[in-house]
Amino acid sequence: MPPPGERSNFLPTSGTKNQHQPSALDASILGSESDMPSQDLSSLVPITTIVDKACKKHGVFMVVNHGVDPGLVDRAHRCVDFFRMQLCEKQKAQRKIGENSGYSSGFVGRFSSKLPWKETLSFRYCPDSPNIVEQSFVSVMGQDFRHFGKVYQEYCEAMNKLSMEVMELLGLSLVLGRAYLRDFFQGNDSILRLNHYPPCPKPDLALGTGPHADPTALTILDQDQVGGLQVFADHQWHSLTPILGAFVVNIGDTFIFKS
Repeated sequence: MPPPGERSNFLPTSGTKNQHQPSALDASILGSESDMPSQDLSSLVPITTIVDKACKKHGVFMVVNHGVDPGLVDRAHRCVDFFRMQLCEKQKAQRKIGENSGYSSGFVGRFSSKLPWKETLSFRYCPDSPNIVEQSFVSVMGQDFRHFGKVYQEYCEAMNKLSMEVMELLGLSLVLGRAYLRDFFQGNDSILRLNHYPPCPKPDLALGTGPHADPTALTILDQDQVGGLQVFADHQWHSLTPILGAFVVNIGDTFIFKS
């Protein structure tokens, strides 16, 4: 990273054929200028220009220097030990039909075509409901999972803060003003989903997650360092090489429709 004063507001990256890197945007400038009046936000013009181009082309960009504690991200990763439990234990949190929260597997009883070969654990977060994630873990899984709930409660709070900063960027890129989208989405519910892709005995018959578009307004993805994420742009699929410490931001169908 360049020394202070030399760091750019966005980190341009490059890619080869079938390997594409969206712009990695430096989010630290948002926190440093959060109270600056709109007429003094000229330093944000380069970054909003990049966001505008990325959203119009493929709807994906990365954020770095976002202020999310790396230790928190590490703790969140360690808590995915949930997926190593026996199936009967995981199914205590089985997601019910019509609900967004709970455990689900995309391969139980399904092995005839290329269907998702993954497990997920999802839970609802609401800024206006203190400790909702922690309480959800305890009520469904018991007191032994209170630590899991505390970690993901804190993680959701960090993602909520980051998402509001991203909304500020999107508002500026649409010439709506910094506060317009932030105020509109402030306090909205969100879903945190953990995806686990276990080894598949016959990988030619399955996919991790198939081609799809997110129906929500915004997705913030922690890609980890394994890779496998692809984005469809310029009529072909491109692999996104992970950047340590970066989050991938994906603009969903709801936001695209409304904008």
